[in-house]
Amino acid sequence: MDRPQIRLDFAPELHLFVSAPRRAGRTALRTDGSSTLGHVVESLGVPLTEVGGLLVDGRAVPDSHVPADGEEIAVLAVARPQPVPGPARFLLDVHLGTLARRLRLLGVDAAYENPDIGDAALAARSAAEQRIMLSRDRGLLRRRELWAGAYVYSHRPAEQLRDVLSRFAPPLAPWSRCTTCNGTLHPATKTSVREQLRDGTERSYDAFAQCADCGQAYWRGAHHARLEAIVTEAVRDFGDGPAGGPSRDSGPSQDSGPSQDSGEGQGRIGVVSG
Repeated sequence: MDRPQIRLDFAPELHLFVSAPRRAGRTALRTDGSSTLGHVVESLGVPLTEVGGLLVDGRAVPDSHVPADGEEIAVLAVARPQPVPGPARFLLDVHLGTLARRLRLLGVDAAYENPDIGDAALAARSAAEQRIMLSRDRGLLRRRELWAGAYVYSHRPAEQLRDVLSRFAPPLAPWSRCTTCNGTLHPATKTSVREQLRDGTERSYDAFAQCADCGQAYWRGAHHARLEAIVTEAVRDFGDGPAGGPSRDSGPSQDSGPSQDSGEGQGRIGVVSG
């Protein structure tokens, strides 16, 4: 008995996941007659996190649908902004450290695992904390225990940031999170953070903030203009609040020095971390 033959058409946004012949329009595929449509789509390279809908002969079906012979299937991309079943909280894998710090710079809740804890542990944390898993690892995004996930389409941090902000539209609260640990910042006195300051910093700055979780101190430093440019662009294009950060009476904005792997700051604002 012949196996069922179906015809699939992938949205242009999904073409990077499929082989070249399947980017030209509707193409034929023989299935085993028992696999779900979700399994078929993933077997062709597309993580289900990137699928916004499945149409069979023009009608919407779930990924559990088992395709029958002769069906015409359209695989749609996710809509932007993409609704999420809760707050837009993220978990990033070890390869996305710069993106994690830029999201934190904008006040977005972005957990980050470094060193790598493995796909199973990442998926379990996503589920336990209801976080959207961000990764360029298609295998990780196929794990069924993920609460939610999204493929990061670019290697470049600036493009990665725009991708995530346009897809999920998280509320922005610039300068409110620690870029090192994701904790929240609160105003601090010079006396309370003096042990973290160098002589020149202590003489030159009067407004400080400190992370409530890790104790990291922050102040406006030499790198502030570069980071403020990132914030200004993000708020202009994806937010609706002021881009300049907290006022002096609510604490200083962040300005981190470069880190080893990305050029984005992890440590004290205005000081290159050791």
